[in-house]
Amino acid sequence: MATSATSPHATGFPAEGRCGYYVEKKKRFCRMVVAAGKRFCGEHAGAAEVWYRLTLSRVGNKYPDAVGVGTRRLPSLTGRRCSEKNPVSFRPKTDFYIQDINAGLKDETEIPEQLVPISSLSEEQLEKLIKKLRKASEGLNSTLKDHIMSHPALHSALNDPKNGDSATKHLKQQASILGNIEKLKLLGPRRCFVEFGAGKGKLSHWVDIALKDAEKVHFILVEKVTTRFKVDGKHRKKNSVFERLQIDIQHLCLNKIPVLREGKLPVVGIGKHLCGVATDLALRCLVETCAANFEERNEEPLAKRIKNDKTEKEIYTLAKEGNEKNVPEKWNPVAGIVIALCCHHRCDWRHYVGKEYFRALGLGAVEFHYFQRMSSWATCGMRKTSSEASDITTKRQDNQNDDSEEHDDGGYRITDDGADNLPGLLSIEEKKKIGHLCKLLIDQGRIQYLQQKGFSPALQYYTDPLVSLENVLLTALPNHSSSPETTA
Repeated sequence: MATSATSPHATGFPAEGRCGYYVEKKKRFCRMVVAAGKRFCGEHAGAAEVWYRLTLSRVGNKYPDAVGVGTRRLPSLTGRRCSEKNPVSFRPKTDFYIQDINAGLKDETEIPEQLVPISSLSEEQLEKLIKKLRKASEGLNSTLKDHIMSHPALHSALNDPKNGDSATKHLKQQASILGNIEKLKLLGPRRCFVEFGAGKGKLSHWVDIALKDAEKVHFILVEKVTTRFKVDGKHRKKNSVFERLQIDIQHLCLNKIPVLREGKLPVVGIGKHLCGVATDLALRCLVETCAANFEERNEEPLAKRIKNDKTEKEIYTLAKEGNEKNVPEKWNPVAGIVIALCCHHRCDWRHYVGKEYFRALGLGAVEFHYFQRMSSWATCGMRKTSSEASDITTKRQDNQNDDSEEHDDGGYRITDDGADNLPGLLSIEEKKKIGHLCKLLIDQGRIQYLQQKGFSPALQYYTDPLVSLENVLLTALPNHSSSPETTA
């Protein structure tokens, strides 16, 4: 046909305004419309990066000017491999990506090579661990205050009769988090909300709805994986801007993001069910790397400047000192933190911000490992029968379009800690109490960390346990801020 000579397939280029990802199975480019300034649709953005990385590792120096998949079809990869021993590796070309900027200090001497599962511990070893836990938890207030709130912005959505149980559950949690943000006087114009573990971006969506026509509001949604059914793309208000960053929090340097570096907007860190280690990475991202050298905009990060001639421990120490010396006392870039905690059993000793707290109690990496595994007992509850599990699976399939979350499975979690195979020492209720103590102890380390960094932190229940067993909210304000009760 005459038209075939000018078709996208024939020219090796995608159609104008269409996705540049070549679908090998269909022998054509993806036909999805892309956003302005983008080359790939949301579905293929992540896959294109992976394909590009693999392509470079195969073709190597033969095509050094290749800048991505989709601008033109790269040659077949069935030929000879590049002779280079070290293939080119993919690195994000962004200023705010700094390898391990929020990672904790790695100390191999603290972590044994192999730790046996809890189910393999003897009764004596388990009893010893529980005694250490109870001794370390003495004096801690295990009964948190109830701060279960709501917000008018969600009243209409909460009363929508079309909502299923899952949607209603998540709306209640979002409404309470929004109510707590407002109580802390963090809802307002001229600020930047950074949502960690954003997923679909629902929490930022409701914050934007609540702010109505507030001026100069910026949203940064941080998520390390490609997400479908995002809601941030639907916002077209003049006074608010949504920006999504596909990056691991471990490598995110907030003060390198243009809107924060140039606009000097106060930052409010938020998150709903921020899973395990992600909470520690987010806290360090906010109170250390966001504040570090904030005024020294033309200098490279402190850790990078001294990396060549300092050990990792010295880098960590100097970075902490740098935060204290280089940030003006008059202005803290972090206005507040509101994060709903989740999945303590997925914490990691290297990244945990409360190491000093644990060490002061005579505890270390081994105890932390077992405590974070035992923390899952708080949300295990009574194990469901096979018939009940089948009913749940059917219900989830029926409600697959609901705003479900991978972290929250109705309070019944199957873990690999061997809780069902423990020696006959503990009842289910005792296990749940021990699990709550483990969570409390881990969170207390985070509280002390924030206090040392100049914040006034607090833990509270933000939703009913019937809505979610992961119902603890961590909040923090800088010490120089007025309390919500005294602020007009």
